[in-house]
Amino acid sequence: MSRPDAPESAEPAAATVVPELDLNMTGGELTRVLVDIPSVSGSEQVIADAVEAALRKLPHLTVERDGNAMIARTNLGRDERVVLAGHLDTVPIADNVPSHIEGDLLYGCGTSDMKSGVAVQLRIAATVPEPNRDITFVFYDCEEVEARRNGLGRLARNHPEWLAADFAVLLEGTNAQVEGGCQGTLRAEIRTTGQRAHSARAWLGDNAIHKAAPILARLAAYEPERPVIDDLEYHEGLNAVRIEGGVANNVIPDDCLVVVNFRFAPNRTPEQAEAHVREVFDGFDVVVTDFAAGALPGLSQPAAAAFVEATATTPNPKFGWTDVARFSALGIPAVNFGPGDPNYAHKRDEHCSLSAIEETEKRLRAWLQS
Repeated sequence: MSRPDAPESAEPAAATVVPELDLNMTGGELTRVLVDIPSVSGSEQVIADAVEAALRKLPHLTVERDGNAMIARTNLGRDERVVLAGHLDTVPIADNVPSHIEGDLLYGCGTSDMKSGVAVQLRIAATVPEPNRDITFVFYDCEEVEARRNGLGRLARNHPEWLAADFAVLLEGTNAQVEGGCQGTLRAEIRTTGQRAHSARAWLGDNAIHKAAPILARLAAYEPERPVIDDLEYHEGLNAVRIEGGVANNVIPDDCLVVVNFRFAPNRTPEQAEAHVREVFDGFDVVVTDFAAGALPGLSQPAAAAFVEATATTPNPKFGWTDVARFSALGIPAVNFGPGDPNYAHKRDEHCSLSAIEETEKRLRAWLQS
């Protein structure tokens, strides 16, 4: 019987089709399949189901899932356990799905950040059944949004034992080079207020948007610091990322909001970063809405140094925030190492080199089979 409020012609909702992942594909081919499964943050159900189904077909792995995050682990009794981690979500699609290939470049949302890394994880999971170290593969949701929703953070809270390891590799885009640590990130709101009036009698009001001009002037004049930590030069940044104000086209606005994002080097704590932002905007009301600590490079730690040597790479700093910081907070040394090009992450023309995908897989495979 149909529901009383349903139209007579209503059809049953179609079941979501979960694509089947062929892990015998090349890393580039698998990346393309993953990119063509939309998975904007908060909408990772389909891709998570596909990844889980593929992993459960591999008899040498034990698979566990929490929401749209999961782990798959070998249990070979090796002396060392390493994590290979990557997130399944992307920023909003910008007319760049489905993917397409031009020469050596694969274009599409998530190619660089970071479905190419996820493809490498899946290829290693399928084709290295007896690694020289036990491996925990971690796939998680909601990395591209506010920290409280992060799936890796949820795993750390709900199942910390799933993440226990001696070393971690986050397959964020690094152009197949090791990137050490990561910068922290802080978001703050700075609000100005005024008084509404008819724009024909502007002198009777107080324009809140005009009062935001000194905020923008301070941002335009800001000189970011470039500290050198463990021989890696980081580059901070303080920028307006959103501005909101206005009532109507004939009204003097009484409220204006400027949202700023501070990307700070890992030698600052979040508290020091907040103090710096408040100092820059002295005289204004600053409300911090979100922050995540960075992570020091840690490349001198034995596991990290051995990984750098094994992959024959030249370390660079990681300018963005990554979940290397979460592993660091858990006491697990970690590095960024993945095929994506970080310079094209989140862009309309986001792309990844097919040869970089192949090279990343090759280097990881050699490390895990040497």
